[in-house]
Amino acid sequence: MAATTDPADFVVNRPHRADAARNFDALLVAARAAFAEHGAQASLEDIARNAGVGIGTLYRNFPTRQHLYSTVYLEEIEQLCEVADQVVDLPPWEALAAWLHSFVGYEVTKHAMQEGIDRDSKLFHAGRDAMYAAGEPLLRRAQKAGEARKDASLSDILRMIIGITRSLFENEGQFEHVLAIALDGVRAPGCKYPL
Repeated sequence: MAATTDPADFVVNRPHRADAARNFDALLVAARAAFAEHGAQASLEDIARNAGVGIGTLYRNFPTRQHLYSTVYLEEIEQLCEVADQVVDLPPWEALAAWLHSFVGYEVTKHAMQEGIDRDSKLFHAGRDAMYAAGEPLLRRAQKAGEARKDASLSDILRMIIGITRSLFENEGQFEHVLAIALDGVRAPGCKYPL
């Protein structure tokens, strides 16, 4: 899939003042945790309280619930793009695996907020484009090095991970084991690199 958005342009606009930026970031952390636990309808009052700010501060930063959803989504995409930049100097398979593990966190958050994300919006499509622009070079590099299956597309791999993240597991250990098995299936036959 060709990217239509420059990932460098797909960033969260944080306040410039240090105290305002701290409040903004605390609200995003609290929102992500609340959405993960309670879904898209998590209490905004609880989010503000857990961030250590008043509800007025939440509304100054995020005038609507939709704005909060969008900003959490933007931040998740921004982090995926940053991880791609951070791992680019690792060996090809390690870089791809590290980015895919980061995608797991993004998908868990996105799934928890799914009621609040408009999948037909320009924002959603721009985020998807930025995510693919970040991940596809890592996959192509691993394929070129003979470390990832040549018949696997990024879309194939991400759909597999999405399916895993939406399954029920007995514990985190079982989830990690299943994910490791799935990623092992992405590696080129005979490739013995660690996950």
